[in-house]
Amino acid sequence: MRAAPLTVTALAAALLLTGCSGGKDSSGGDSASASPGDGTTCRIGDMDVEVGPANVAPAAGDTGNIPVTLTNQSAECTLDGFPGIDLNATDSSASVSPEAGTKSTKLTLAKGTAATFTLTYTRGEAGGKASLDVKTLNIALPGAGDAKSYKWSYGPVQGQSGSADVPKASVSGFTQAGD
Repeated sequence: MRAAPLTVTALAAALLLTGCSGGKDSSGGDSASASPGDGTTCRIGDMDVEVGPANVAPAAGDTGNIPVTLTNQSAECTLDGFPGIDLNATDSSASVSPEAGTKSTKLTLAKGTAATFTLTYTRGEAGGKASLDVKTLNIALPGAGDAKSYKWSYGPVQGQSGSADVPKASVSGFTQAGD
């Protein structure tokens, strides 16, 4: 019979396709997430990123909030963890930690869907020893390893304990944007 070889060939092809894994990223690492069946890790380069509009801290000691919206422009992907945020001055930089007590949530973004997070900071004194005169904001997505830089126009950021090395800032977890 001719039907049996055709069925076996189709079954073999289906098994081969289900055995495929994610590709390699630019650093040679797997682009698939750590958990099988969870899709791939979202990459910042595949996102339309909107920083702001912000609730800017107007004076030293005031708190500001900067929402960041990520809209997936590629295939379905997963955000699992917190955004990686670095505040960069001319000759130094500082990483921003997740908001105290916040737990990360795992989100799957289909093409065209969005997630958001908020960066909260305390404005520092211009030229102050304990302030970081931020010029750019680097955003990285969890597990992806790559980052993009965005202009910072929100003034200096106050440091904790009298040092600009640890900014008085925090980042929220991801939440689904829209409906």
